[in-house]
Amino acid sequence: MHLEWARPGVLRATAHAFEFAALVAAARFVAESAPPDIPQDALERLRQVLDDYDAQALRLREAAPPPPHR
Repeated sequence: MHLEWARPGVLRATAHAFEFAALVAAARFVAESAPPDIPQDALERLRQVLDDYDAQALRLREAAPPPPHR
């Protein structure tokens, strides 16, 4: 995984699909079975991030695949 600043407050992440899948799986686990001490606002933000991810993942599945890496 590689992280870099795109601009203040915005990160650009480059990750292998399995790395990103692990992060998303962990986020889903927290969103679905969070302990009661996690603030509702934080859970709502996490759920919004997951909703955005789902929408973008659908967009990728419907798009043409990238050309083979040479």
